[in-house]
Amino acid sequence: MIEEFRGAGLKESLHPYVVFLPSKQKTKILGAIFGSRSAVDILRFSLGQGISNKIYQKDLVAELDYSNKTIIENLKSLTKLGVLKENMEKTEKDRRIVWVKAYQLSDAGKWFALLLAEEKDLSQTEKADILQNLFTAYVRWVKNVSEKLQIDKKTLEEIFAREMKKRRTEGWRRQS
Repeated sequence: MIEEFRGAGLKESLHPYVVFLPSKQKTKILGAIFGSRSAVDILRFSLGQGISNKIYQKDLVAELDYSNKTIIENLKSLTKLGVLKENMEKTEKDRRIVWVKAYQLSDAGKWFALLLAEEKDLSQTEKADILQNLFTAYVRWVKNVSEKLQIDKKTLEEIFAREMKKRRTEGWRRQS
């Protein structure tokens, strides 16, 4: 997924992850995440747990060097902005039923977290999911724009089929 970029003297691995941001909330979302070290650390913690797994406030307090108040404020903010999804779970503690909040990265939240990820830390399955989600989002965007521009859907299908065939043929030539 990550290719070496050798133009303009750079020899760094680049992350090809793209985030589609809602235009009205773009500044608010980016400021809430990247303007706060604790919000970034919450996203990193989520990555460490597995991009689709749940995280809990008590685990964040135990693992991160922030006060409970700071973590709660960030969880509320990230939830309100749609970066995290919040659920209530019933659990048993000391023979009592207790309700706890569980958080999970939303689809958009996963993209933000992936901006912080290293490719080596992602499984093949996670990489495949990223590619499929990115492709789906991109196709949806192209479809909407093409409808506004009145481009025939068949034209786009032909372009896709031609490119897929071309790539397959080029791949076979490289392997020979």
